[in-house]
Amino acid sequence: MARTTAVIRDFRGRRWLIVALRAAHLVAVVGTGASLLMGQTFPAGATYRWTLVVSGVAMIAIDLWAAPGYLLEVAGSAMLAKLLLIAWLVLHPAHQLTLFWLLIVFSAVVAHAPAGLRHSRILGERPG
Repeated sequence: MARTTAVIRDFRGRRWLIVALRAAHLVAVVGTGASLLMGQTFPAGATYRWTLVVSGVAMIAIDLWAAPGYLLEVAGSAMLAKLLLIAWLVLHPAHQLTLFWLLIVFSAVVAHAPAGLRHSRILGERPG
């Protein structure tokens, strides 16, 4: 079942804040990818590392605030899976480049999947 607008909380400027955070996150992803392609281990630069962490955590926090059931949806569960892949990437330098590309493809598929799929609940229907 797709998310309805009734369950989303909002605040003035939320959309533009998310756009700015996503742009910063993408810059950090590109910088990280360039570092990995040059043979450096993640995280090579403090700027990219902190930009990834701060923007990523902020986006998750805003999504959780806006839709408290977010982690029970496909999109939220995919976010948890991405965090596990990132932990694996950090802990296993030998697999970093492969995991980086896996994260990119996984993120693109989830982000561009139909909204009805992204916002469907993994653990059954919504109450009410």
